[in-house]
Amino acid sequence: MQYRTLGRTGVQVSSLALGAMNFGAIGRTTQDEATAIVDAALEGGINVIDTADMYSGGESEEMVGKAIAGRRDDIVLATKVSLPMGGERNHRGASRRWLVTELDNSLRRLGVDHVDLYQIHRWDPRTSDEETLSALTDLQRAGKIRYFGSSTFPAYRIVQGQWAAREHRLGRYVTEQPSYSILQRGIETDVLPVTQEYGLGVLAWSPLASGWLSGAVREGRPVTTSRSTIMPDRFDLSLPANRARLDAVEKVAAVADEAGLTMIQLALAFVTAHPAVTSAIIGPRTLEHLHAQLAAADTVLSADVLDAIDGIVAPGVDLAAHEKNDTRPALLDPALRRR
Repeated sequence: MQYRTLGRTGVQVSSLALGAMNFGAIGRTTQDEATAIVDAALEGGINVIDTADMYSGGESEEMVGKAIAGRRDDIVLATKVSLPMGGERNHRGASRRWLVTELDNSLRRLGVDHVDLYQIHRWDPRTSDEETLSALTDLQRAGKIRYFGSSTFPAYRIVQGQWAAREHRLGRYVTEQPSYSILQRGIETDVLPVTQEYGLGVLAWSPLASGWLSGAVREGRPVTTSRSTIMPDRFDLSLPANRARLDAVEKVAAVADEAGLTMIQLALAFVTAHPAVTSAIIGPRTLEHLHAQLAAADTVLSADVLDAIDGIVAPGVDLAAHEKNDTRPALLDPALRRR
């Protein structure tokens, strides 16, 4: 396992991080299975666990808390907030009111007195940067969080957050968690250069592109990834965008074979090869999945292999940009375009 410094924090983290989204109802993973995955991940050298309040309605946090009991200090523990927790209109977002309340809920579910990294899951356009950063700074000073970061923020919002922290003399985001894979390279254009400019750590989610790069999606075979039952449109091969992805996957598989690697090794090593990326977040549903992904921990790709990948999906190109959840509100809301 490789270890890197998380931005400018001085904290050393593994190049692979354990994502816990599949713990609980989403991945149908039991507590015993989740604990076994955590045990094996820590034994394999992973020291970062990332979850979120809304994963299976809080169940993921509860399962992570039980799995890490007695070894909290050996783990860099991260969770996220801002996506809806139920139907109540104020149980979401990045207001002071919600952040203070929901952090206490997350700490209770995790069974800890602090988290190492508290991340705003998605930018909240209804809340000012000053409001959010002020609340996060106070929570940090209270000792309930060590650092805070953002997730899936567009580049201009990352810049705005840094500016607001300086302008109002508040704590700043020290990490960003974007979607990044061989099939989704859009962040190479603006997001990753911005994180490098401001010294942010980068924890990349979906490095296997929701299973497209796991080997479970191939030409002429039934789709076996569990995500196909949760998000069937993303794997409907009658859609042109998915056909384009499948064509790319077949070419990527050929590159992996030529290099003597599994697709998983190739995909994860591609993400961690970028100098701006600190860790790739893996989200195993089973121990078998975990072991296949841990095999990529020390994989280093040659320049020839990286050049071959560039020839399949060009730098800065997203093959499914609509799935990245970072489209600007001005493009989604006609009222913002037709005032």
